[in-house]
Amino acid sequence: MVQRVFRTALLSVAACGIALAAHAQTPAPQTPAPATPAPAASAPAAPADPVVARVNGEELHKSDVTRMVSQLPPQVQQMPIEMIYPAVIDQLVSGKLVSSAGYKAGLADSAEVKDEIKRAEERAVQRAFIQKEIKARVTPEALNKAYQDYLKENPAQEEVKAAHILVEKEDEAKAIIAQLKKGGDFAKLAKEKSKDAAAAAQGGDLGYFTKDAMVEPFANAAFAMKPGEISKEPVKTQFGWHIIKVEDKRTQPQPTLEEVKPQLEQALSKDIVTALVEELRGKAKIETFQIDGSPMPKEEPAAAPAPAAPATPAEPAKK
Repeated sequence: MVQRVFRTALLSVAACGIALAAHAQTPAPQTPAPATPAPAASAPAAPADPVVARVNGEELHKSDVTRMVSQLPPQVQQMPIEMIYPAVIDQLVSGKLVSSAGYKAGLADSAEVKDEIKRAEERAVQRAFIQKEIKARVTPEALNKAYQDYLKENPAQEEVKAAHILVEKEDEAKAIIAQLKKGGDFAKLAKEKSKDAAAAAQGGDLGYFTKDAMVEPFANAAFAMKPGEISKEPVKTQFGWHIIKVEDKRTQPQPTLEEVKPQLEQALSKDIVTALVEELRGKAKIETFQIDGSPMPKEEPAAAPAPAAPATPAEPAKK
């Protein structure tokens, strides 16, 4: 049964997409151009929420169109409004006709409808209350404190800017080091000999990196060197043998408050909701029951720890 309902929902979404596509392919009626241009006149200001349809005298507005579009699948929402507008209007008109028929049948007063309205209202009130509390509690002071905590938890790291030449054999690496000692050009040799093709194209340049971004032997060697220094011995890693040239060192710049503000606001909002629910729970009388309505089983009190056995006095040391 569940699978059948789920499959039906998927088919409904697919049908909606097909209907929209069909409407999109229907050319709009062409309005013939007037023979003589009408004299220019100051057009009245367009209403903020214009009427887009009337069904038996009941008006539908642009805001109704916007609301329905927001409920469509994301791939449909991305389509130009001109393409989906005819299908949306058609659906709004159909919906208005069905709801009007339901009102005439007196279903608005049915227990089922009233219960559904009550639950929808509760969900809306929950969202509104949470949004109100978040807005009140995510203050500039709270954001600044969260930012300072973020900086403490994410201290600025040292970065190295380096280049390398990667070869397969140690003897080959030593020969390149010898060439560099005689004045060889590092970037030129990297382009000619390095098997790291991406870096070789840039003269061996790896840019800035933190210590944890590289394999340990390479990182240890690079961070132990000074700017302008070339490794005196090849450095072995699982990739081969490296000749490293350190070009610069710096402290990694930390992000500004504006850069991390969305992240901090999200984290603060989550903490605020958790704290808010705990506050409300602390002030409330809450009773819970089992699924059949019977009382919850009482929790057994934790067993008291057994008293420790008295220590046996130590025998006096023999003299």
